[in-house]
Amino acid sequence: MGALFVRDGVSIEPLVHGAGHEHGRRAGTESVLLAAGLGQACELARDLAPMDRVRALRDRFWEALQKQFGNRVRLNGHPTHRLPNTLNVSFVGRVGAEILERLEGVAASTGSACHSGRIELSPVLEAMGVTPEVGMGAIRFSLGRGTTREDIDLVVERLTNLLITAG
Repeated sequence: MGALFVRDGVSIEPLVHGAGHEHGRRAGTESVLLAAGLGQACELARDLAPMDRVRALRDRFWEALQKQFGNRVRLNGHPTHRLPNTLNVSFVGRVGAEILERLEGVAASTGSACHSGRIELSPVLEAMGVTPEVGMGAIRFSLGRGTTREDIDLVVERLTNLLITAG
């Protein structure tokens, strides 16, 4: 389910061809359940106050990583002008995908892709001027309204065990 704003006078190709629902833009009956869910999500998204707490947790996470890993971890992105729920860092000299393989249950993704045994830097990191040597260790962590200080501390501890203790 999603919402799409189409400016007056703009013509778009129908998503699903057939009947003339939604002014000819989509055939078929929409799911009332999914529409209600989208409405509830929009209501929750209107209240941005919880994001101040998430931003503080993200910053705490970054500070803990810096303290633990020093110059072996780098921030990808602007230090302050970035999403409050996202921390994109690179573990220098490491491969992000290999770290994530051993970090179960953590909401994260890598900033590079492995194709035929070769690591390829994401075009976004490349455009930001991140070198392949640094970017191959990129991981994007996502925090949410339910994230706690204990969650952050646990992930830092697990990363420490993976990257320092285990070598």
